[in-house]
Amino acid sequence: KTGTLTTGHPRFGKLTVGKNQRKDTVLKLAAGLEESSNHPYAKLIIENCQSASLKPIKVTNLTDGEDGVYGTYKGEEVSMKKAISNELPKKLQDALQTAMDQGHGASVLTKGKEPVALFTFIHDDVRPGAGKLIEDLFDSQVSIEVISGDHQSSVETFSQSLGLDKRSVHGDMKPEDKVKWVMGRSKTHITMMVGDGFNDAAAMAAADVGVAVGSGESTNLDAADILITGENPSVLSDLVKLSRKTRFVLLQNLAFSVLVTAVLVWSVLSGFNDNIVIGVLVHELSVIVVIFNGARLAGDLGLWNLLTELFKNLYADTIASFKQLFQNLFLAKESSTP
Repeated sequence: KTGTLTTGHPRFGKLTVGKNQRKDTVLKLAAGLEESSNHPYAKLIIENCQSASLKPIKVTNLTDGEDGVYGTYKGEEVSMKKAISNELPKKLQDALQTAMDQGHGASVLTKGKEPVALFTFIHDDVRPGAGKLIEDLFDSQVSIEVISGDHQSSVETFSQSLGLDKRSVHGDMKPEDKVKWVMGRSKTHITMMVGDGFNDAAAMAAADVGVAVGSGESTNLDAADILITGENPSVLSDLVKLSRKTRFVLLQNLAFSVLVTAVLVWSVLSGFNDNIVIGVLVHELSVIVVIFNGARLAGDLGLWNLLTELFKNLYADTIASFKQLFQNLFLAKESSTP
């Protein structure tokens, strides 16, 4: 989703108020609604309210919905949610269209179900390395599609800046729409869903591989198969490459083990070799080869560390064996002395 390609730090764009509305009142009400939210948009609204030396209005009965946050103020329902063009008056419609054409995000503040203001947000916070991630995944023959709850035109503008075709971009998707889309793709493809918010958990669980990026939320940790805690998105392409290399090494080790076992069995049945010592030695050497081959996945340093630990353990075990041997010989000698 788009949140995995951005830093999660958009900028506040513009506040457009409806007829007979005051900007300071609208901003205070919006800040009161978003006071307990951890969404990037919420943080920007609260920061703007504080910078204007305004105090958020107290809003009660705060609840999170599929498309925003809801509450009660003076007996009326108030909400801050995704803006839908055909539900807005002309002035706010024009502001929304301008924002979407520029690839900006937008939320509408409603009071008594009547839209009273439109907030826009500038998404120029692309994660460093996101462009390279897209290139690397394409080079690895991985198809990329973006699914987002943001407006279709905004998501298209953002995604095209990263080199993605607009046909692979799907906006205006609710959490359940994401789940249906992932399940549909999983019927014909191996899917990896990468998300960063609690509303991505169901889609991650529906995918063949779920990846949570930069999130410590328990819902995501339960749904995801992999957690990437860093800020570098290129880890995803490294993940794909490593998984493919791991599969290749696994097949190598299986083929080698079967081959060695088959040769040993043939050598015994054909009478070529009936020395059990040689059979055991060859088998154990094949095990060491398999271990070293697997260690290559950790790179040169991983292989070196494995060799170092191996010889350390061999040395320690050899010393311990000789000590035990001499101790047993000494005890045997003492017991045989009259």
